[in-house]
Amino acid sequence: MQESLSSEQNPARHVPVLPTQVLEALAPRPGGRYLDGTLGLGGHAAAVLAAAPAVELCGLDRDAEALELARQRLAPFGDRAHFFHCQYSEFAQALDQLGWDRIDGALLDIGVSSLQLDEPERGFSFHGDGPLDMRMDPQPGLPSAWHWVNRESFARLKECIATLGEEPQAGRIARVIVEARQKASIDTTAELAALVEKAYPAAWRARARRHPATRTFQALRMAVNDELGELRRFLDGILSRLSLGGRLAVITFHSLEDRMVKQAMRHWAEGCRCPRHVPVCVCRHVPEVRLLHKKPLQADAEELARNPRASSAKLRAVEKIAEAVS
Repeated sequence: MQESLSSEQNPARHVPVLPTQVLEALAPRPGGRYLDGTLGLGGHAAAVLAAAPAVELCGLDRDAEALELARQRLAPFGDRAHFFHCQYSEFAQALDQLGWDRIDGALLDIGVSSLQLDEPERGFSFHGDGPLDMRMDPQPGLPSAWHWVNRESFARLKECIATLGEEPQAGRIARVIVEARQKASIDTTAELAALVEKAYPAAWRARARRHPATRTFQALRMAVNDELGELRRFLDGILSRLSLGGRLAVITFHSLEDRMVKQAMRHWAEGCRCPRHVPVCVCRHVPEVRLLHKKPLQADAEELARNPRASSAKLRAVEKIAEAVS
């Protein structure tokens, strides 16, 4: 949910990524009901609510601070905006509380928000020194990045950094972390970033286009917040709550998440699923969705000049055209 952030943290000044493409994908209809599973600072939600008369929106976010800022931004829309402090995989419970059996569209903008990145005390970024946290919902009792860095085994750390961060130096980084924590706990983002940089071979550091700790911080954040699990649970349930003609739009910033979304959407768009050796279709499966774009949409040069954090954003979208055959 990458939204550019002003120094005053005024939610009305936050600009969401791919705003025009999102509205075109969702095509809000008068009186429609929409779900924003990653409400963030309310940028996309405000655009959806303003796009057509009498639109209602159910907004979810696990970050209580972001949710409060979104409330402020969406206050002009009155009771057409509904707010829930929960994970987006729990969307069904929120819709049930509203009495919404079906919705006309759903949006996910996956990733860490600028609000989280720009507050050192949240521990998401190595650009400012803060505690090793990285929890999108910083409630007491939920494991933080500190737990991962100081308590997990070498094998789990290496697997996390290699898989979620797609980091080629995962083994070296995990080894340096484990050796360092035997002397003293690793408590801050600056400490961790320095250790990761130390683990990188000098030749790699010289060629690197970004900070050596980028992939490690990404991996830990995804592990702490179970981001791939969240996405899988959402995708497993969302199609059954879309009305015919309803649309789903998902913005990703990570190749693993984009791959998961692409595979799910292509699976929904398939027709017959019978084995190839079966001469006549017996499964009776028909495509449940229509892919709205052959390739994911990305930010153009004008948007990138405004919001450089949109550079890795990819939007995929589908329209529901049939109910699943049981």
